[in-house]
Amino acid sequence: MINHEFKKKFGQNFISDKNLITAICDDAGVSDSDEVLEIGAGAGSLTEVLNSKAKKVVSYEIDKDLQAHLQLLNLDKTKFVFGDVMNFSIQEIENDFSGEYKMIANLPYYITTPIIFKFLNGSKRLKSLTIMVQKEVAERIVAGSGGKDYGVLSVMINFYGDAKITRIVKRQMFYPQPNVDSAVVTIEIKEKYPQINKDEFYKFVQNVFAMRRKTLKNNLLQGGYDKNKVEALGEDVLKARAETFTLENLIKIYQSIV
Repeated sequence: MINHEFKKKFGQNFISDKNLITAICDDAGVSDSDEVLEIGAGAGSLTEVLNSKAKKVVSYEIDKDLQAHLQLLNLDKTKFVFGDVMNFSIQEIENDFSGEYKMIANLPYYITTPIIFKFLNGSKRLKSLTIMVQKEVAERIVAGSGGKDYGVLSVMINFYGDAKITRIVKRQMFYPQPNVDSAVVTIEIKEKYPQINKDEFYKFVQNVFAMRRKTLKNNLLQGGYDKNKVEALGEDVLKARAETFTLENLIKIYQSIV
């Protein structure tokens, strides 16, 4: 392990186990024809494996104290960018890629959802995301309707593609050791509903889940949707709660009231 002062504000937890790192690359299906965006280079352990497997790697690292160490790795197919990926536009990021690309990231809790939606909402060239997140976040990402884990994140990930947990990673695999286990999630991007305005649908889903204990009717009216169109949905629909509706149900409701 490199001599590094770990920074809690960046959620830094590094993995050094080579077998696990290789397995994560395999989960992402990285081959020598793939260009890869890595978010969070850390000590560069994953970056080194990606460099050996991919056609090209562009790796973002927010902690500039790691710059000297990462550049000394002399990775011939990797470009390091030192800065917060959230401060770069999608266009700036994608200028480094010749076409479609895959994302691989080890994401701290506080930035997981913003990064996922930055790329799902903004990119037309991203093929897949393979992300290491807290286990409870992974369970929310893949949750189906009817359970406590099901919510805005579950619905919108399903809207954009197909997600699955590929492996659970115990907390002992990280240094420093976090307080929770993690999981690797792969999201294959698929344009399932090209006719739906994704920004408007996202706002609709946020309104639907705004108050989980309230009925659909309450949440839609609170969200400012037309009362007549809402009431036309029927009492059986309106008295239900958000977590009971599948993505297909929600799309039908959305199309009925916009």
